Amino acid sequence: MSIKVLAAKIFAKHIYQKNQKWITNPIVTQEKVFEELIKTAQNTVFGKDHNFKNIVTFDDFTNNVPIRDYEELKTYIEKVIKGEENILWKDKPLYFAKTSGTTSGAKYIPISKESMPFHIEAARNAILNYIHVTGKASFVKGKMIFLQGSPILEDKNGIKLGRLSGIVAHFVPKYLQKNRMPSWETNCIDDWETKVNAIVEETIQENMTVISGIPSWVQMYFEKLKEKANQPVGTLFKNFNLFIYGGVNYEPYRAKFENLIGRKVDSIELFPASEGFFAYQTQNYHTRNNEGMLLLLNAGIFYEFIKVNEFHSISEKKVKSYTIGEVEVGVNYVMIISTNAGLWRYNIGDTVQFTSVKPYKIIVSGRIKHFISAFGEHVIAKEVEKALQQAIEGTEIRVNEFTVAPQITPNEGLPYHEWFIEFENEPKSTEEFALQIDQAMRKQNIYYDDLIEGKVLRTLVISKVEKNGFQDYMKSIGKLGGQNKIPRLSDNRNIADNLKIIS
Repeated sequence: MSIKVLAAKIFAKHIYQKNQKWITNPIVTQEKVFEELIKTAQNTVFGKDHNFKNIVTFDDFTNNVPIRDYEELKTYIEKVIKGEENILWKDKPLYFAKTSGTTSGAKYIPISKESMPFHIEAARNAILNYIHVTGKASFVKGKMIFLQGSPILEDKNGIKLGRLSGIVAHFVPKYLQKNRMPSWETNCIDDWETKVNAIVEETIQENMTVISGIPSWVQMYFEKLKEKANQPVGTLFKNFNLFIYGGVNYEPYRAKFENLIGRKVDSIELFPASEGFFAYQTQNYHTRNNEGMLLLLNAGIFYEFIKVNEFHSISEKKVKSYTIGEVEVGVNYVMIISTNAGLWRYNIGDTVQFTSVKPYKIIVSGRIKHFISAFGEHVIAKEVEKALQQAIEGTEIRVNEFTVAPQITPNEGLPYHEWFIEFENEPKSTEEFALQIDQAMRKQNIYYDDLIEGKVLRTLVISKVEKNGFQDYMKSIGKLGGQNKIPRLSDNRNIADNLKIIS
């Protein structure tokens, strides 16, 4: 065993044991985070506006601070952008993570001196936990690649601005610098297709052991590697045995990835965002992970949860917000955060379900704005992903990408859900495949089942998308690569009407 491998195992054990202290004391841990956040921000503009000096209890907090999304917090953020200090958090942020907005164009999410270390430590700890649990550490001797945005940062009134993945690139530990791929020059390429081609050239002869990124964009990298090398990625990279991903559910991609790689590899799921690093997978690395990710309760983030079916009464102030000690397994919640970067009762837009409360583990069930309820069916991302996964299981069918939208006014017949799927390997019968997905949907969602049974909807329809159709769409809206991803479903046809369908 090399010194590097031995050191990794010793460090992994140390961090694992250290984390048990907060994992086994979750409620106390969150109470301490809450107290520290309120105390630190008392003299900020936001703290003064919301009476932080008199906030002692969680009820005080909810009575003084309304839930906000980016638009509603924007007046404060604009002051920070202008260079003003002590607005949302003490001093100025170190960075702004630039993300894609919905109604407001680009969003600028503050990252503070206090919050930045947690982004780095969480990613590190996810890998260390894997080493401790599995005993596998030989990958530290090989090359690792993290497909990410450009690390080139702009200056905004003394605050550095860039994509989160580009910001994080500046914090790669020294002991990993020699192992890290691609080169700084290649990482700085803006055009995604050009960048991926350059990464292929740089890595094709290397001993790659860890590959990380959003599945849809790693898939493009794998396809180009396989085409150039004329062999599966797992044959080309004999020691590649760990795939780290986040941003989307891996299951719809798993069969395609195993075909591209030529074998199974371990995987670690992460839940990172510009607003904070929320969770990571802690077990079952070689199988489908249905057990959820460990919610990071000690990372400078105070969590609240609102039941999705109660969320729309929020404007009437009748909604109940649950703290960590009050949540239940299997309930769909909107996640609300307050952070040590100055986001207060902030709705990040993600919905989660708890799979365990000892310890607290979650799965991401979707986005509060990404759902279909055109007919009152309340279909969420987790349901469409699971339905597709069940229909594919045990078959040779492989899917590159998909999204779902309602068809409210068909030319004839009843309305339906339209599934836009780009196949790698098509089913023998698209109609039969659609029926299998539909049956899986009906078992999961009673509202959808009732609508089919009551002949309000007909069974779903599959529209086949041209090869690279989703990539072409993302390119057309300027969102190819990086942290961008296709929504699994939407309550409108904005995406659907821009996809090229095979007649």
